[in-house]
Amino acid sequence: MKMKNLIIAFSFMSICLSTNAQKVDVYSRPVKHEPDRSFDAIHYRIELDVDLEGKSLKGQNRITLSPLNDNLQSITLDAVSLVVTDVIDGKDALLEYTQTEDKLFISLAQAYSHIDTVDITVKYYLTEQVKGLRFSDKTERSPRQASSDCFPNKARQWIPCYDYPHDKVTQEMIITVDQKYKVLSNGTLLGIKDDTEKGKHTWHWSQEKPHSTYLFNLSIADYAVIKDSLGSLPINYWVYQWNVEDAKRSFAKTPYMIDFFNKIYDYEYPWAKYDQVISAYMGGGAEATSATLLGERAVTDKKAEIDFSFEGIIAHEIAHQWWGDLITCRSWEHTWMNESFGTYSDHLYKKYAWGEVEGAYDLVRKKNGYLREAHNRYMRPIVFNRYNSPGENFDSHTYPKGACVLHMLRFILGDDTFFRTLSTFLHQHEFQPVTTQDFMKCVKDVSGKNMDWFFNQFLFHPGHAVFDISKDWDESTGTLTVEVVQTQDKWDNVPIYRIPVNIGFYSNGKKTVKKVWLEEKSESFEFKLDTKPLMVRFDDGNHLLKEWTFKKSEDELIYQAMNDDMTGRLWAVDELKAFSNSQKTIEVWNHIAANDDFWAVREAALKNMSEYHNIDFADLFLSALEDQNSKVRVAAISALGDNGNKKNIKRFKHIFNTDDSYLVMAEALKSVGKCGSKSDLKFLREAAGTKSHRNVVNRAAEQATQMINR
Repeated sequence: MKMKNLIIAFSFMSICLSTNAQKVDVYSRPVKHEPDRSFDAIHYRIELDVDLEGKSLKGQNRITLSPLNDNLQSITLDAVSLVVTDVIDGKDALLEYTQTEDKLFISLAQAYSHIDTVDITVKYYLTEQVKGLRFSDKTERSPRQASSDCFPNKARQWIPCYDYPHDKVTQEMIITVDQKYKVLSNGTLLGIKDDTEKGKHTWHWSQEKPHSTYLFNLSIADYAVIKDSLGSLPINYWVYQWNVEDAKRSFAKTPYMIDFFNKIYDYEYPWAKYDQVISAYMGGGAEATSATLLGERAVTDKKAEIDFSFEGIIAHEIAHQWWGDLITCRSWEHTWMNESFGTYSDHLYKKYAWGEVEGAYDLVRKKNGYLREAHNRYMRPIVFNRYNSPGENFDSHTYPKGACVLHMLRFILGDDTFFRTLSTFLHQHEFQPVTTQDFMKCVKDVSGKNMDWFFNQFLFHPGHAVFDISKDWDESTGTLTVEVVQTQDKWDNVPIYRIPVNIGFYSNGKKTVKKVWLEEKSESFEFKLDTKPLMVRFDDGNHLLKEWTFKKSEDELIYQAMNDDMTGRLWAVDELKAFSNSQKTIEVWNHIAANDDFWAVREAALKNMSEYHNIDFADLFLSALEDQNSKVRVAAISALGDNGNKKNIKRFKHIFNTDDSYLVMAEALKSVGKCGSKSDLKFLREAAGTKSHRNVVNRAAEQATQMINR
């Protein structure tokens, strides 16, 4: 690395390099292996009487299983917090058992061979609160409910079972509750049987295709059920009685999303129906086969939808019906098979539904999400078998980094081969647990290319590429030399990458792109061109997961900020900080803040003007208050608040009372706090009572009050 030329920019694509990225020692975690098992569970018939008021249940699980080897004389089930009362076999004979804190050991009446089918029934009750099935009291915001959360290994807290993802079962849920409640589970509703004498009814759900135990769903409440469909596929939304109209709007695109994934993966939605159910304790979403759980914030009012849309999360959870539910990671080191594919799927949907530029920005945000974790916490291989609990692997390496790796694979294979590979993989491994090696083989079979080198670099090693790029133009020969140095090998076990990259040349309104392969730590590439390019773009198209430094002149950065695609413009706008006092840069930032086609570029230019030239350009910020995008308006209000001009307080109050965005309203209050005095406290107290999504207005009012009282 040429250290004298190294410039680290704190921008949307560049995170400050740390001398020690490993602030959490993930390698001190224990190595975990896929466990042995003695039988294959085939079917669970779960019958429960659930008392929501008493926060308890009692019932049984009838387990049908097949020994994997001869001479099976005992079985072990996972069971935590449950109290087992009896275990009987298929002939109703009592079986001996021993229960420990987390296991149930059952002695069978005879030895069974691998060709036998064995039935046993475990009777039990549960009286303590567990995370696997949470009982929630009625509040102002939510009705009384019971809601399961079986991920990653909490089904065992309310069902005695074999609780590991490599074992897939069919399932019945036969649930008796008070008649005022509705019951949702996986699969098809076979019927509802009323017991008017006891004031109860029993819901019988059947999941007829195999899935893993962490995908079980049981949701009970006085739900309103909104019916929808995609052709013959039933789609329903289980929501609170008082937010039906908002839910109809919030979930309206669900059939559209399923149809999109049907087509892009060339595999029709595999389950009997699709339900989305609101859960009081859930923050975002949690997939369950045919019945996804979503947090209460998934249902937004019209105002909240501007800034807090759940559309991406809804798409992500729908994608899990293929990636995670249809095919499931065989063991937890392969979590990327669920979450990286789910995350890349929601990116594909956003690009399709929101447009190319919003899709590109979504990918930028995903890359930065990984980079923050890499620099602030740790770097680890994506496929990683060191963890204390499986949840530790569900991080920004598994979600956004894995999605970016898939994007690079698509870049190398090409769209047709990439998507044919995904479709083939789903068809070949449907209803099965899978490993990374299964996917690697499928890539070979479909593409004819041995991509082991790719997976070895990006899945089995930690880190990412860091490039130091420089260029030189020889006018006498018409030759441009581009030097690329990979510097990421300063981190332990991070390789020098073999990867193709597009280099773009822009001259006189024309664009030329050349693809080269990087293979060494330091490489030079020569290009014969008709004229000196006005701009050279490294990784044209933004395909690679990377950090980079590329020192450019002010004129080239200005040209890029005005003419490149969105990702290039955004990068150049931020790189111009190196010339923040130049009149040319100030003029460009002003122009972009007011005129760029994409909101995030306008926002970035506005923030740079606020940081370096806040006092002198109040008119720019005042003009940006009229921007159509709420995030740009937030940046403008923040800049005016930082200005400290008390004349703006009246304007901030007017914005609070008239703007259609909760975030803009909240920022207006913060700016009142920056500029105001104790005479404004009454206004802030009244504003604090405004109800808003995620309570952002109240929190902003409190923050503003603290500023004034300091």
